[in-house]
Amino acid sequence: MKLEGTEILKCNYAARNIPRGVVLLPFTLVVILLLFPLLRTLNLSASKIFATSFESKEETRRSSCNVFSGNWTPYLKGPYYSNETCPFIFDKQNCLLHGRPDREFLQWRWKPNECQLPLFDAAQFLKMVKGKSMAFVGDSIGRNQMESLLCLLSSVARPEDITGKHASDSTYFKWWFYPDHNFTLALLWSPFLVKSSKSYLNDSSNFYLAEKLYLDEPDEAWASQIEDFDVVIFSGGQWFFRPLTFMEHGHVVGCQKCQNNTELNFYGYRIAFRTAFKTILNLKGFKGLTFVVTHSPNHFENGLWNTGGGCNRTKLVTTVEEKVAVHPYGIEELHQIQIEEFREAENEAKKKGLQLGLIDITEAMLVRPDGHPNSYGHAIDKNITVNDCVHWCLPGPVDTWNEILLYHMKTRM
Repeated sequence: MKLEGTEILKCNYAARNIPRGVVLLPFTLVVILLLFPLLRTLNLSASKIFATSFESKEETRRSSCNVFSGNWTPYLKGPYYSNETCPFIFDKQNCLLHGRPDREFLQWRWKPNECQLPLFDAAQFLKMVKGKSMAFVGDSIGRNQMESLLCLLSSVARPEDITGKHASDSTYFKWWFYPDHNFTLALLWSPFLVKSSKSYLNDSSNFYLAEKLYLDEPDEAWASQIEDFDVVIFSGGQWFFRPLTFMEHGHVVGCQKCQNNTELNFYGYRIAFRTAFKTILNLKGFKGLTFVVTHSPNHFENGLWNTGGGCNRTKLVTTVEEKVAVHPYGIEELHQIQIEEFREAENEAKKKGLQLGLIDITEAMLVRPDGHPNSYGHAIDKNITVNDCVHWCLPGPVDTWNEILLYHMKTRM
């Protein structure tokens, strides 16, 4: 009997020491089978939440990236187009046609410090502006950028010249229409943005001919037509180096390069941009997107444009000495005025639900004296060469401006 009791105790002890996992395994499997659909749903929801969060952060980073601060980096794939593939290059900027021998100035791309600036996508651009209209308002630098845009788009579509339907002056004004995209592109010539005496029309080459500016009145050449445009791009500054008389409320309030004073008077430049901003922000019914392109630097060396100056450099400037040698007079003041007036206008635009954007190209272009036509350009209707260190070769660095334009349009349209 003692033996049997001992055996019974051994059996009970053995039963109590069966691994607990063996007993719980069936129960665990049942629980997993019941909870699996719920866990899968929660996992998918979490994935969507995290994916959306990541996309939102990426979009915020892209839209807040400062594309204006960066460096030019080598890009050996070459330009988007050439003088042979684009028929819209103005003769004065057709550097390759007129024999410019070097090509290194075409082998650079602007690289922002904080992000990547995407290549220009002509198909994407035309898709965004389908059924819309865009106007460049300013001087020949604005025309330079517009013709760059025409060339960038030419790989996908070619427009019709409809200038005759909208303007009697085809020298200063241009209108283009893309029928397949119902897109209108216009250049509204206004070198001062405000009303002027237009004495330059009689002799545009006479740099010493005083121009009268009515600083408190916008130039009707653009102000009377801009209301129905969807995108407006302002630029200007090159004509503000001339002798000028400033008028406000019908009275003379100042002048520039007058009374034996050769210094620049930046008052006219500031008030001209202020009037332009005020005009477009107060236009009834205007709901378009407005951009301002900052001052484009010239790079004359050994004289001015009318005293034998030129720009024969074929490389970017990198040293302090080089930058000083090509540094344009008054560039900091002009750029600062534009930024200050833009910020004031931007605050007003937000109150009115309007969009105002900045295309700050000044820093990037300061180191590109290699991008000008110099002697590889022809004057309008004249078979003579000129040293042009103001405008930009096409193709050339000016194409970057439209890469930046498209970049910002994607965050606003």
